[in-house]
Order: sequence, then C-alpha cells, then structure tokens
Amino acid sequence: MSERGERTTDTPGPLGRADRVDPATEAFVAHRNLLFTVAYEMLGSAADAEDVLQETWLRWVDVDLDTVREKRAYLVRIVTRRALDRLRALGRRKESYVGPWLPEPLLTAPDVAEDVELADSVSMAMLLVLETLQPIERAVFVLREVFDLDYDEIAEAVDKSPSAVRQLAYRARAHVAARRPRGTGSPAEHRAALQAFQRAVETGELQSLLDILAPDVVALSDGGGIKHALLRPIVGADNVARMLAVGWWKRDAERSVELVQINGGPGLLVRVNGEIDGVVAVRVENGYVTGTYHVRNPEKLSRIDQQTAVTR
Repeated sequence: MSERGERTTDTPGPLGRADRVDPATEAFVAHRNLLFTVAYEMLGSAADAEDVLQETWLRWVDVDLDTVREKRAYLVRIVTRRALDRLRALGRRKESYVGPWLPEPLLTAPDVAEDVELADSVSMAMLLVLETLQPIERAVFVLREVFDLDYDEIAEAVDKSPSAVRQLAYRARAHVAARRPRGTGSPAEHRAALQAFQRAVETGELQSLLDILAPDVVALSDGGGIKHALLRPIVGADNVARMLAVGWWKRDAERSVELVQINGGPGLLVRVNGEIDGVVAVRVENGYVTGTYHVRNPEKLSRIDQQTAVTR
C-alpha cells in the first residue's frame, strides 16, 4: 500500500474500479491511514508500522466479514495486537542501539498542525514520552487519549478486562501528564521562532542562537552508529548554542536548511551537497526553542522526501 492508501504490488488483493474492489480491500484502504497512525504512535517507527500494516492485511483477508460487526474496530484490534508484539521486540533492539534513540521522523502536511491533538500525539517530544510507558500502557493511552476508543473496544484489542484497561489508562495519563511538554503560542509564533532559529543556524552567530533558545533547552541527536551524533543530551542555552554554532555549520561542504513540517510541528530539513543529511524537529514554547531532535541515521530517513499521511 502506498502512503495515501493506494494499492501497490507488495500488498495482495485486487484494486481497480469501485465495482471491482472486494469488501476486505475496500475496508482496509478506507482505514489505512488511521491504522498506520495507530501503529506509528505505538512504535515510533514508520518502517515497523508499515510491517505491522502488512501483517494486519494478511490477517484481515482471512477474516469472515459476515462475523464482523464494525470493520474499523476490528482492524484497529488487529493492528494493535501486531504492534504490541512488535513493540516488545523493539524494546530488545533498542537496548543495543548505538547512542540515543529518536523516533523515525515523518514529513507531514501543513494541515496536520491544524489538528492540535493529532499534531501533539505524533510530535517527537510526545513520542519520547510514550517511550517511557510499558507497552500495554502505551497501547491503552494511544487508543483512548488519541483515538477516543471506548474501554470495551480497547479491552478487546489488548486482551484485558475493561476495569483493567481503566486502571492502565489512569496510570498512563498520570505518567504522561507529568512528563509531556506544555507548549503554548500560536502557529504564527511557532513559525516566527523557527525562522529565527533557521537564520541563526545558517549564520552560526552565537548571540542569535542565544536569543532564540530557552534557558533549559535540550538537544538530542540520533546517528544510529552510522553517522556522527551526540552520545548524550546537551542541556542549557549556552551549551546548545555553542554546539550548533561550531558543530552544525562546518564550511567544508555545501549545506542548505529548509523549513518543513516534521511530525506535525516545525522542523528543518538539512541537505549536504544536495543530499538529505538529516532532519531536526524543533519544539517551541512561548516563542523559544525548548528542544531540538536531530535525526541523522540514514535508516530513519528513507521516506523523509515525501509526505506521510497521518489521521485520527
């Protein structure tokens, strides 16, 4: 399946004119972007989310649709169970990951930012908060708080009783509330802050960087052991400004920085000698940059040159 729910050769099943689409394919295509978003928010990896969708499709085509009351709920149940299995395996992989692990960034359409709750739920900052939850708590939180499923639906998806799901949801909400970023400001203020940040990065002018960075700004980067990246977070405006001024803008290559939407929020696409070198998602609060998330691992940049559809 393609980003926009179009059939490709690696997903089985017919797709042509409307009168030739079988019911299973039609339902899957109709809900594909939603299913991708559920899987991505649970996993923080677009590549793994696509694998989960393929597994979901293979399970879905074997279902007797006459026994399915609500196709959307049934598909969400399948994708949740597959994502939970994948999430537990990812946890083991991350234990041996070289350097800090950041979610795989997505290039998103401008209208994603207009849905504040959706944009917040797929933001790099929120995905990192969700990483601190247990897998079952993460699934419950995503299904309840982001997609507004009722407790009975979630209970079926995670094989728990509704009362157990309520307890899991309560714990997850409290955990996330204590750690989630509390951004304020209008989209226009965010754009202005990002443009100022872009100019400061391009010039490497230290004072310009200090003017736009919050005192407690945190910088993270992910090279996956393939590209040079920070081995630990850098905290504080002075430290982050100096790192950006001397470490980002080396003069031995032709670099360009483009304003883009990353995971529903402001970001920069960095090219070196015309090739994509990395992306930086930027968290803005009250007109200041409070967090930067620099992904350089090429394995996480394979789809950054095209928009990915996310929806609720």
